[in-house]
Amino acid sequence: MGQKINPLGFRLGTTQSHHSLWFAQPKNYSEGLQEDQKIRNYIKNYVKKNTKISSGVEGIARIEIQKRIDVIQIIIHMGFQKLLLESKPKRIEELQINVQKELNCVNRKLNISITRISNPYGNPNIIAEFIAGQLKNRVSFRKAMKKAIELTEQADTKGIQVQIAGRLDGKEIARVEWIREGRVPLQTIQAKIDYCSYTVRTIYGVLGIKIWTFLDKLDKK
Repeated sequence: MGQKINPLGFRLGTTQSHHSLWFAQPKNYSEGLQEDQKIRNYIKNYVKKNTKISSGVEGIARIEIQKRIDVIQIIIHMGFQKLLLESKPKRIEELQINVQKELNCVNRKLNISITRISNPYGNPNIIAEFIAGQLKNRVSFRKAMKKAIELTEQADTKGIQVQIAGRLDGKEIARVEWIREGRVPLQTIQAKIDYCSYTVRTIYGVLGIKIWTFLDKLDKK
């Protein structure tokens, strides 16, 4: 029987680092966790509402949160910066004020900065958003997976694996289909693998998308 593990948690301390950096007492830990989730959900919803997206890709690769006693630093890693930054300072200021209101944090200052990632289609979150957009538009899942692999090949990835599960193409019985291109060495801890799982709601029901991308391998010293 296969023993599955999250590829990101498996590599913490070697090729992966935490997306949230803060310290809390055990009794306050759950509050901090919920706060992080609230921040991430609000930013994603804000980007979805305030951007005109033709491809269905919001372009958020990940959101890093660093908390200190009096400051919350939020770093948004985006693939397509122009989506949020049509009128840069105004948009970020508005987002900052709205997040502060949502959290109701009076004693802490909130800083939001945006950095652009160099190869957007090498990031599994952006690829998953692209596939989700295709599936919502009733494109065949095989066509969507092949197109996603074509996009990642342009982003210099060494390998990608895409898996979609659910009522594919509206069939009565749910099943799992996957496709792999290149190498994806999941058991090698030193292999830099990025991973995401994404849920998409279609007219047939909920589909689950999982994506693994093999970016690089650490050189042994």
